[in-house]
Amino acid sequence: MKILLAGKSYQKPLQGWPSVEDLYVFISVARYEGFGRAAIELGQSPSYISKRIAILEKQLETRLFFRTNRVMRLTPEGEKALEGALHVVHEMDSFLNNFQQWRGELTGDLTVACSFGFGQDYLSDAIAEFMTRHPSLNIKLMLSDRDIDLLQSGTDVDIRVGDDVNHTYIARKLAANRRILCATADYLARSRPLETLDDLIDHSCLIINENNNTFGHWTLTDGENKIVCRLNSHYSSNSGKVILNWALKSHGIALRSAWDVAPYLSENQLLHVLPQWYQEANIWAVYTQRASESPRIKVFIDFLVDYFAEKSLPMMKGKL
Repeated sequence: MKILLAGKSYQKPLQGWPSVEDLYVFISVARYEGFGRAAIELGQSPSYISKRIAILEKQLETRLFFRTNRVMRLTPEGEKALEGALHVVHEMDSFLNNFQQWRGELTGDLTVACSFGFGQDYLSDAIAEFMTRHPSLNIKLMLSDRDIDLLQSGTDVDIRVGDDVNHTYIARKLAANRRILCATADYLARSRPLETLDDLIDHSCLIINENNNTFGHWTLTDGENKIVCRLNSHYSSNSGKVILNWALKSHGIALRSAWDVAPYLSENQLLHVLPQWYQEANIWAVYTQRASESPRIKVFIDFLVDYFAEKSLPMMKGKL
């Protein structure tokens, strides 16, 4: 016998509901403020992205974006819809993560950000090993020497070198590290004596401008005192690799991470100068409170902690 419902209007399950895929497309378009970059991220055509947004707007019976030839931004209704979409996608992600964890496997997407130097030299190997253990995960490693907004960029975990971590994020220490001063014997031999921090003003200091650091200053410590050094230099770059190359070619003094210069120090291609002074620059996994609830992100960060404990970075054990 067929059972019918009487009384208040009854809506069939899913009737008029937006798909999770369309909500994800909407989040991507809102993040990039356009169809083009969202299409690249999602591996679809701009026309497909436009179609999905049109369908979503029809289902929600509202306009989500203001559009002109140059600008695309959320309407007030779109901003409210974005909050809801993020919540729904997060809940769906948690559901799938918990289910897959119960089955003993990790699936889904994991987006990781890191600086070029540490990302290429160390993190890429760590992630390669993580891939072997969890082959069902889709992992994206994005390298950049600029600060990123975790929520705006859609990044799950940012691996940062340096202790200037945004206090609104959660940070877990992965490894100890210091930035140290170094130069070639040739540069030191033809330059003025370097005995105190005050002497740096008479030297060519190779300046790197990355992650929005204050340009032209080095903040150094001896463990008790912290000194801000104003520097005099004609040479600067936004690339740590360039700065290291210039130091190796005897163009000045560089402040670089111990893991970056350890091979050159061991072969005397570089000398450690003013060794009592350094800059704390530990390695951190940085993520949001929302990301902390994801099983795959927790497993990934736990893996990195164990990985770098077992495979210590150069000059770590017993020296920092």
